[in-house]
Amino acid sequence: MATPQDLKAAGAIPRRLFFYNGGVLRQRRLRAILNAAGHEPRLGWPGPEDGVMVWGRSPYAARGERVAARHGLPLIRLEDAFLRSVHPGRTGDPPLGLLIDPLGVHFDSAQPSMIERMLATERLDDHAVLARARDGIARLRAAHLSKYNDFDPTLPVPEPGYVLVIDQIRGDASITHGGANEAIFREMLAYARIENPGARIVIKTHPETHAGHRPGHYGRGDCDANTEILDAPVSPWALLEGAIAVYTVSSLMGYEAILAGHKPRVFGQPFYTSWGLTQDENPVPRRERKLTRAQIFAVSHILAPTWFDPCRGRLCSFEEAVDQLEAETRTFREDRLGYVAGGMSLWKRPHLRRIFGRHGPLRFSETPDPARPFLYWASRITPEVEKNNPIRVEDGFLRSRGLGAELVPPLSLVTDRQGIYYDPRRPSDLEALISQEMPPGGRLRAERLIAQLTEARLTKYNLGGAPPGLPEGHRILVPGQVEDDASIRWGAGETCTNAMLLARVREDNPDAIIIFKPHPDVEAGLRPGAISDEDALRFADLILRDADTASLIAAVDEVWTITSGLGFEALLRGKKVTTLGAPFYAGWGLTRDLGPAPQRRTTRPDLLQLAHAALIAYPRYFDPASGLPCPPEVALDRLANGPAPNRGPLNRAGSKLQGVFASYAWLWRRQR
Repeated sequence: MATPQDLKAAGAIPRRLFFYNGGVLRQRRLRAILNAAGHEPRLGWPGPEDGVMVWGRSPYAARGERVAARHGLPLIRLEDAFLRSVHPGRTGDPPLGLLIDPLGVHFDSAQPSMIERMLATERLDDHAVLARARDGIARLRAAHLSKYNDFDPTLPVPEPGYVLVIDQIRGDASITHGGANEAIFREMLAYARIENPGARIVIKTHPETHAGHRPGHYGRGDCDANTEILDAPVSPWALLEGAIAVYTVSSLMGYEAILAGHKPRVFGQPFYTSWGLTQDENPVPRRERKLTRAQIFAVSHILAPTWFDPCRGRLCSFEEAVDQLEAETRTFREDRLGYVAGGMSLWKRPHLRRIFGRHGPLRFSETPDPARPFLYWASRITPEVEKNNPIRVEDGFLRSRGLGAELVPPLSLVTDRQGIYYDPRRPSDLEALISQEMPPGGRLRAERLIAQLTEARLTKYNLGGAPPGLPEGHRILVPGQVEDDASIRWGAGETCTNAMLLARVREDNPDAIIIFKPHPDVEAGLRPGAISDEDALRFADLILRDADTASLIAAVDEVWTITSGLGFEALLRGKKVTTLGAPFYAGWGLTRDLGPAPQRRTTRPDLLQLAHAALIAYPRYFDPASGLPCPPEVALDRLANGPAPNRGPLNRAGSKLQGVFASYAWLWRRQR
């Protein structure tokens, strides 16, 4: 199947592309995408081997069109890909992908575009590509992703059973170059009423109209007893779900109606009409082929666009672009109201502001604001704070290359409205995610992420070197824990100290090779839980302090733990795990549980479901290089290949002081 890269290789798209629009100079992302695709955007006068690029059919395109015509050079038209960004382009949000078209532009029906040529001539019978297309459609619907995504998928839509009429902004190029005009919108509404007598009609305004940027074609004067205008920023997928018929001129939402299972009535000539998937008032005669939803989506979203990874600064696949858009959209939807944040250490605040303050104000205070969600560091919540229904915040399971107690900032954080993953006394959002069915494409994504983690030998903190040679025999790894840790205080059973854990492991495994790995925070003198070598070696055969966790897990046969996250890391690597407490991964049938696992964990997920919930759906990731929200795959890449964190003397001094306070608090609790 021909792709934009094939066209470039064939010489249809020259390497150097000259432009005559100042907007290209202002749009750094646009230039980055072109550079990544092997092109050089240039100002000046083109040579015989060069091309001219213009933006679609914009008013400024005529300058480049004249230069290309005068010198007989290829004219390349650029347009945003169909998954663009959180906000519309006029807000300054850069695109995630481009359509780099040497033939035309997708919304101009006067001549075939690259997308139309591919739809008309490619075989479109590659089973792997079509499977990706079907998964992609399902994923966009499940995640409520569209071209622009600054809507609220939780907002209610009208009761099902309405006829949906889709408005567009006046003067849009897809109307003027798509065989339509303003009068068509009046005709379309009349058709909707005539063909659906007595039915409720919902007119959906364009996002830029209800945001106040540009007017549409309908107003309150177009309403009657059965007609209403919906200008709320609702999910287009939720709106399409309740429609019994869909009417459009050339809106991209008309294409989404096809993907949602409708056969929309189309009055213009958009790229998706006349392929047998629409009812066409104004068909394009040259489009004679009949296509499936998967075939048209394979072209529009997988084969034709040039997708870009803004974190790693390279071209990427459609699926990787969705990963990124999903991360950015989640950040907007959760953070757009801003927050009040309490219980946050001073050193964490700049990082928290970068992560949670991208779309709304983040104010640090112990006093909640009824108008904004209340974030609170989970381990610091008191009964008094609990009365304010805080959203709990904690480090994620892929955290950093260094310790939180040493003030190394995290790449991932979790937020939880019900509880927190290490507190088994109450349900958590993570428990709910583990219990529910994975979204489309989730199994494959989790499988690849586990493989990537294993290959890169990554764990939560990523410290230490290769382990020494280990004695032959059945090897059991026993990870030490911080003894005042909340997961121990709330999730341990009778076995609640490192000494008790080692004694129990030896009692149940008298002939095993027991390897004790003290917790790095304890070893650093930052948290309580130290056990002398003499006491530890009463039960353990070896004490390994600085060994790399991933290498150590690979070298043992099983892991025994109270509640350590290392048990989860061992599960991901196929190791047998025995728990003596109630960590988040216990009680689901994946571990041997000797501790008090909650009885409410009745479902039986497999390892991929657990991994998807804990590593993909539950945490939020932040890329320190680009400053963007990112998917876990990018965070993993940073942990595997990025530079080690730079800890100055203030970090080291602050971490020691924090450790002193933590030790005093631990002793005070024990004395009580």
